[in-house]
Amino acid sequence: MVRRRKTVRRKKRFVISAIETGAALSLASSAGVDSALKDALGGNLGSALSTIQTSVASNRNQIIGTLGAAFVGKMLAKSFGNGQLAKLGPISIKA
Repeated sequence: MVRRRKTVRRKKRFVISAIETGAALSLASSAGVDSALKDALGGNLGSALSTIQTSVASNRNQIIGTLGAAFVGKMLAKSFGNGQLAKLGPISIKA
């Protein structure tokens, strides 16, 4: 009789990148996504797209700065050993 192998149950984990999450929230704020989303849900898609277009054009320098800061932060975080900032149960926050 052949012995059956036991299947290994892996724990589910969620990894959240703190730098990428912060950059995404900042970019969404700079692009005016909140007001554009309200317009789009109201049925006015043209107004939503024009809102994003004007916000991106007017906040271009801030968006470029955010992307540059996120890039530098990611490069610095890779130089650290583990890069794990916090862990709570199955959720871990990495740099």
